[in-house]
Amino acid sequence: MKALSMIRPVLLVAAPFFLALGLVLPLVHFETLYFFDETPSLIEIIVSLWQGGDGLLAAIVALVSILLPSLKIIGIAAEATATGGGAGSLFYRRVVPHLSKWSMMDVLLVAIVIAAAKTTGLADAFTQPGLWCYAASSMISGLLHSLTGDASGPK
Repeated sequence: MKALSMIRPVLLVAAPFFLALGLVLPLVHFETLYFFDETPSLIEIIVSLWQGGDGLLAAIVALVSILLPSLKIIGIAAEATATGGGAGSLFYRRVVPHLSKWSMMDVLLVAIVIAAAKTTGLADAFTQPGLWCYAASSMISGLLHSLTGDASGPK
């Protein structure tokens, strides 16, 4: 139990830290026909979609990639640091489980893009640190969700 109380604060700092790194570091490196290469970050992908006229797609990616993971981390942190029940606990019990269902969607989508690029022969694609940081944030927040759920008693 003491180890749990010591690791939770570290994880509460690590999850948003890795999320931030996952948003700004390159996700994937594309080498297209050996003439062109690109290493976009998640933020750059969203901006590119927006500037390219795909506003709805940019908004969906931003919602699922930035807003929902941030809300999940905030909800977990509020529950983990709360001294009593209240709005934070209600948010945690009602909303965070739904947010958890979307946690790894971006990582899966990037993996599909990499596989598609490699199998079509149009480009070589390689994972970059941003993808791993984003995945780490998602896994850490999932672990925090389960640890916080265990610590807060039966639901």
